[in-house]
Amino acid sequence: MLNLSRSRLALALQLWREVELGEVAMKVRELMSRSVMTIGPADSCLEAVARMHRSGVRHLPVVDPTGELVGIVTDRDLRHHLFARHVLDEVGTITVDALLKAVPVSEVMSSPVLSAEADDDVIEAAHVMREDRVGSLPVVDAGRVIGIVTELDVLRQICRMDSACPRDIAEIVVSYP
Repeated sequence: MLNLSRSRLALALQLWREVELGEVAMKVRELMSRSVMTIGPADSCLEAVARMHRSGVRHLPVVDPTGELVGIVTDRDLRHHLFARHVLDEVGTITVDALLKAVPVSEVMSSPVLSAEADDDVIEAAHVMREDRVGSLPVVDAGRVIGIVTELDVLRQICRMDSACPRDIAEIVVSYP
């Protein structure tokens, strides 16, 4: 008997539908955000928080001085850092700003980082995000970040395409930063 997980079966059915109906799969380049805020590995976690806040994003691709993708830092990485035992013990005796300023992004970022290319199918990018439990994929061309696609981008597209998507669900999904 064929043993497919529900998510793999859904992916297989979607791909079959695209082939069978002659549909052209949406490409990552059609959905990605092109104005991407990045950060360097030597920049402080405080700077990462400031850039996320200024840009209204939760994911910052980390690029080296030559512009090559070397990692990603997320709001979750920063929260987990603040809850690490050695850091949490300092909260109250040292300001949170000082705790974040003292740590370079390289110490909390995820590396190596999963990424996508502009010509990848959105459904495959969504599959990678779901299976690997990541909220975004930097989009790269020759190792350089040219965009980013997030799970929120994918969910918004699903709501746009689903005429039966209830308005309250669409509003929550689409209105989230």
